[in-house]
Amino acid sequence: MDHPTASAGSRRPDDATRAHGIRRAALVAAATNAVLTIGQITIGLYANAFSLVADSMHTFADLATDLLVLVAGRRGAEPADREHPYGHGRIETIASLILGLVISGVGMGFLWSSGMRLQHMDAAPPLLPIAFWMALVTLAGKEGLFHYTRAAGRRLKAPLLEASAWHARSDAASSLVVAAGIGGSLAGYRFLEPLAAALVGFLILHMGIRVLWKAARELIDTGLSEVEVARIRETIRNTPGVVGLHDLRTRRMADRVLCDAHIQVDPHITVSEGHQISDTVYLRVRRAHPEVEDFLVHVDAENDDPQHKMPTLQLPERTEIVRTLGHLFEGQLPAPPRVLIHYLGEHLEVQVLLTERDLAGIDRSQLRRRIEGFLADQPQYRAITVLSEIAP
Repeated sequence: MDHPTASAGSRRPDDATRAHGIRRAALVAAATNAVLTIGQITIGLYANAFSLVADSMHTFADLATDLLVLVAGRRGAEPADREHPYGHGRIETIASLILGLVISGVGMGFLWSSGMRLQHMDAAPPLLPIAFWMALVTLAGKEGLFHYTRAAGRRLKAPLLEASAWHARSDAASSLVVAAGIGGSLAGYRFLEPLAAALVGFLILHMGIRVLWKAARELIDTGLSEVEVARIRETIRNTPGVVGLHDLRTRRMADRVLCDAHIQVDPHITVSEGHQISDTVYLRVRRAHPEVEDFLVHVDAENDDPQHKMPTLQLPERTEIVRTLGHLFEGQLPAPPRVLIHYLGEHLEVQVLLTERDLAGIDRSQLRRRIEGFLADQPQYRAITVLSEIAP
């Protein structure tokens, strides 16, 4: 059974609204389960409906998990701090993991109890009709709780609430089995109750494993689906100034998505322009994909994807390059010189910016020959360009 998810383009509620909504949904679920638990135990004991009493223990387990949702929703909404720089969303994930374990345990419990009832059917006491009506009331309450909690989970973008909703649906299925079993027993077909309980036990166990698997995948930082990643990739590539994209990584933290990517820009632009492009990418992704909570953008002048060839030469740093230029200009560079250095793979491109006054005492023909000879001897230098400033 698939769990519907909210569309990527819908607006995500703010943390305060979301936390309040989770708490309210959890309180409604807790109150409903508390009333149903008391009713099932009371009627079950009075009517000799031990399957109803067993189902009340199932409902009581739901009450415990509702309290777990309440606590996790409050803690998960706390802002980031020094020890948790990415926030506390993993608390919701842990709660979902526990919830999956509880659902799986309940499913296995149903399988065990149904097997035991099949082996001791002759010892079962007679049932009273009131047990059947209590089972129907429980079924209606659980199904209504499922729809209410699922709607809240979608509205608040809270996977934990959606998991709790499907837990309520599993409870409704078990209550249906109890109603059918009690009805069949009252009609004379006593074997129907344990047989149907076994079938629902498998269903509950399957649901628990799905919730458990989803939470486990989130804990090990499983990325988004290919479709979701493709949409984010398209948004980045369509940003003006981006000429390449690689190493796009995604992961979930409760309702949030965290991303990081390397974008490639024109290697000859300034640092500030590259930073502006990265800011634009960040804002465009956040606006087009509201589920993305944080996005780290790394700017590259070239494609440094590990699949591509990595530089093997140790290129000189600025201090050494400026010293080399000083020799080429025979000590006639201004101090400090205006030098732009472009590190492109295994090569360097250097641009020297001079004023007309700086160039006045330089023999340009000799400078050209020295630069050409130097480039011939130093293959890591691809170009040395001298630019003259003609306007302030």
